[in-house]
Parts: sequence; structure tokens; C-alpha cells
Amino acid sequence: MSTIAFDQFALTRIADFARSLSRLHKASRRQLVDDDAIDREFNAVCQSVWGYTTDDISDDLFSDQDHVFLDSLDEAQARLFAAEQGYDLVDDEGMLTDWWGYCWMILAEKRGLLTPENRTAARAQIEEKYRAAPNVIGVIVGR
Repeated sequence: MSTIAFDQFALTRIADFARSLSRLHKASRRQLVDDDAIDREFNAVCQSVWGYTTDDISDDLFSDQDHVFLDSLDEAQARLFAAEQGYDLVDDEGMLTDWWGYCWMILAEKRGLLTPENRTAARAQIEEKYRAAPNVIGVIVGR
């Protein structure tokens, strides 16, 4: 294994992209914060780091082993996994709140799942799910 992955200057520090999201999480401890606002900020971080969001990859693309791995992660294991892939999940106050979602994205990148084809398929699957809902009369998609 390369030792450069553990060089703090060689790691992509996700916290640098997640400052607004961290502020939202802190605010949510004192006041009501819309979950959609947190989701939008999380997606903005993912978009900035990887060019994709969790909505761009279907769960079905991950193997059963990948799901077991992700479900068994704790903060210490996640930090090591991320560092091995070239990412840092720590900010000035400790582990990032959304570390599990970032690990999901890191694993998707490692598995080669961040592709335009997978994005198109995942978005079509989401649209179909919305269209199948009984109270939905249309789906507006920004492209």
C-alpha cells in the first residue's frame, strides 16, 4: 500500500468542501433545520468532490459484500478506509457528521460506479418511483 495516502497533504480534505453543511448540522442542534436543506448541502459537497451525488448511483450496483462492508463501518474504520483511498473525513472538530455517506461515495468511486450511464439509469429509476406514486401527476427534472 502506498504511504502517500496517509500523508495529510496528499489527502482530499472533504471538510474543505463541507463548511456550509457543517454549519447546518451545528445549527440543527439549536433550531429546526429542514432535512431537505441538509440533503441539498450534502449533495453539493458530493458534486464538488466527485461530480456525482448519491442519487446518481443505484444501491443495486453495489455487491452484497459492499453493503455488508458499509453497514459494518464505524468512525475509526471509515477514517482509515477513506485515507487509504486518498480522502480525509475529519474537520477541526472531529469526524464529519456525514462520514457514512462520504464512504458510500468513496466506495462508488473505487468500484468505478461514477459513470454517466449509471447516473442516467439511477435518475430514471428515481423518476419512475415518483411517477408510480398515487398522488404524483408529473415529475419536473432539471437537466
